[in-house]
Amino acid sequence: MAVSARLVVLAGPTAVGKGTVAAYIREHYPEVWLSVSATTRPPRPGEVDGVHYYFMTDDEFAEMAANGGFLEHAIVHGRASYGTPKAPVEQAIADGRLPLLEIDLQGARQVKQNAPDAFFVFLAPPSWDELVRRLVGRGTETPEERERRLETAKVELAAQSEFDHVIVNDDVRRASEELVSLMRTPEH
Repeated sequence: MAVSARLVVLAGPTAVGKGTVAAYIREHYPEVWLSVSATTRPPRPGEVDGVHYYFMTDDEFAEMAANGGFLEHAIVHGRASYGTPKAPVEQAIADGRLPLLEIDLQGARQVKQNAPDAFFVFLAPPSWDELVRRLVGRGTETPEERERRLETAKVELAAQSEFDHVIVNDDVRRASEELVSLMRTPEH
């Protein structure tokens, strides 16, 4: 089977299940290389440098950003910086791995500027009501945060046309299999 080493970027609205699909792929498809983000926030208990994140100081992050070392980066919640280091992605592509970057819409737009030959996949919910149910069901946000995230999700859903392919996340296994199948197809 022919394997493509083209970067695939998975993005979609909040609560659509990007992390769940990426975790399923990590567990079931060892041939897929999942990008590890860098951050300036401190590690949480159990997090391992280079596995969960690359943990950096503010100065290290700023220097790497100034030197063009990220495919994308941003300050999140006005506190910590997050970014996708370019070198490991380039190495995965050079090694012929199947590289996958799971990211938010703003990050995907930056990657499109920096790696326009990447393949962009939008993960969509089966319906608006299902997206709302998933967000509320997480129970991790206050009502105000949920409302803000839902307003953002409306804008994010409108961006589907910016992507090369849309996968509906109606079933994690099925959506994951569709994504990996696309990644294995040289002409995607």
